[in-house]
Amino acid sequence: MKVTDPIADYLTRIRNAILAKHKEVTIPYSKIKENISRILVNRQFLMDYKIEGADQEKTLRLILHYTRGKNIINELKRMSKPGRRYYAKAEELKPIKQGYGIAIVSTSSGIFDDQEAREKNIGGEILCTVW
Repeated sequence: MKVTDPIADYLTRIRNAILAKHKEVTIPYSKIKENISRILVNRQFLMDYKIEGADQEKTLRLILHYTRGKNIINELKRMSKPGRRYYAKAEELKPIKQGYGIAIVSTSSGIFDDQEAREKNIGGEILCTVW
């Protein structure tokens, strides 16, 4: 089955795994999903991720982060959608939930969280927000 919005599918799989209280979730691999996972691990929203399989059968295994039985992620929200893209300049990127959350931004230099994009003074497409 071909998914029309792979990033929305990625976020939904994480959301569903959290609601079902799973410790990990397996997602079809893509480079953009790997970059988003790297950011989520660096900002401690996920414990870790692993790439499994080879070539066409690659998957991402995400290990979810729980503290005292409660997941760290409160909300995953897709911002840019195939029908409506959200772009922002570096100075327009504001902190999410007073700095408790992050926005993941796709720029011409790669995928960064909003803080990194502001530091590098690079704007781009806001893919999603996490808090």
